[in-house]
Amino acid sequence: MAVRPGGELAARPLHFILIADCSGSMSDNGKIQALNNAIREAIPHMQTSSDDNPNAQVFVRAIKFSSGASWHIEKPTPVEDFKWFDLQASGVTDMGKALKMVADELKMPPMTDRALPPVLVLMSDGQPTDSFEDGLAELMAQGWGKKAVRIAIAIGDDCDLDVLQKFIGHNEMKPLQANNAEALVNYIRWVSTAVLKSASSPASQSQENQVSGLNIPIPVAPVNNVPNSADDVW
Repeated sequence: MAVRPGGELAARPLHFILIADCSGSMSDNGKIQALNNAIREAIPHMQTSSDDNPNAQVFVRAIKFSSGASWHIEKPTPVEDFKWFDLQASGVTDMGKALKMVADELKMPPMTDRALPPVLVLMSDGQPTDSFEDGLAELMAQGWGKKAVRIAIAIGDDCDLDVLQKFIGHNEMKPLQANNAEALVNYIRWVSTAVLKSASSPASQSQENQVSGLNIPIPVAPVNNVPNSADDVW
């Protein structure tokens, strides 16, 4: 790990929260296993990226939502110690409840004014079955909710893109469309490295190849490869 100037206390906390759809439709065509694999593959890249950045101490956790919502990994875990446990798919899509849970964690406390803007990654393949609007309102009522870097990944072509766009909250950034397992891997790796790096040290990042209009400079998302065959498309 890189030596942090002034010691460990010089690093500011950055909370990285995965918000994962585990509804029954995620069991179709191997989507839930592809999501598990993509997150697991991204972890070492996230750890390397964090190691190279002395400005932040990254803490990772995850919420799952289906019929209700719950913490899949509840404790904010230092990225160097983070391990992934497979999600299982069943039930409906209570996205609003998941956003309310995130909102509770972005209050002051448990957040502190030393923190860097959190990174929230919402991943879904369908439409909310509860009050998404209420959940989003609670999230945006928190100062850290407004300041958060909010990324959304649509898994397959049945996802409600309008809902994901409202979660992002910036017209300059669109939901990422993952229509196959390779695209999902690429997007989660990008969020776990390039976006995490920008969120943790925005002042030092070049303005080149970034999405304009955001409070934090976010790099342009990668262009995904065309799948090998129609069987690879969700």
